[in-house]
Amino acid sequence: MAKKENLQYYGTGRRKSSIARVYVTEGKGTITVNGRDVNEYMPYATLVMDLKQPLTLTGTESKYDVRAEVKGGGFTGQAGAIRLGITRALLEAGCDRKTLKTAGMITRDSRKKERKKYGLKAARKAPQFSKR
Repeated sequence: MAKKENLQYYGTGRRKSSIARVYVTEGKGTITVNGRDVNEYMPYATLVMDLKQPLTLTGTESKYDVRAEVKGGGFTGQAGAIRLGITRALLEAGCDRKTLKTAGMITRDSRKKERKKYGLKAARKAPQFSKR
């Protein structure tokens, strides 16, 4: 009897200054981030919900195991990066592209922190103006 090969799908996700390498394999639906369970790693349930969105939309929550290695940024950026990584890995696995596209999962969120400009207190905040 031939041994079934365990397929692994890969996707890279980026958001703000976070970069996630996501590996999706067939399994029971466990999600690990940097070697820890996702509920243990992420401090807010809303971030975990946001992160699982591509799996929920495609109905593959209990079909695939997700292993993510993420670095840089905060929890919100990391969750967004993992979400994009999962989406790209699912597309590689052959999930319905139209479902993910209409939900806006495929597009990378390009918003980043704007740099501080000289003469200003922050990116756009200027010192108080005095006429006299």
